[in-house]
Amino acid sequence: MQTPIPEVQSMSYEQAFAELEEIVEGLESNQKSLEEAMQFFERGQALAQHCAMLLDSAELRVRLLSEGEERNDL
Repeated sequence: MQTPIPEVQSMSYEQAFAELEEIVEGLESNQKSLEEAMQFFERGQALAQHCAMLLDSAELRVRLLSEGEERNDL
């Protein structure tokens, strides 16, 4: 029995990025049918968007924390 693939939205950045790397390697191998390649590409797009969202969120949190520290220094 195959392990179910976790939904993208519930994945950590590290999990999503690791799967995205696997997908890129799989697509670069040119050993997939067109249908499989399209499925990999679509999954990769979802993973890339999820990673970007998580990075944007982390950047915003760092910026807010940094601004809070600057105000405390005044």
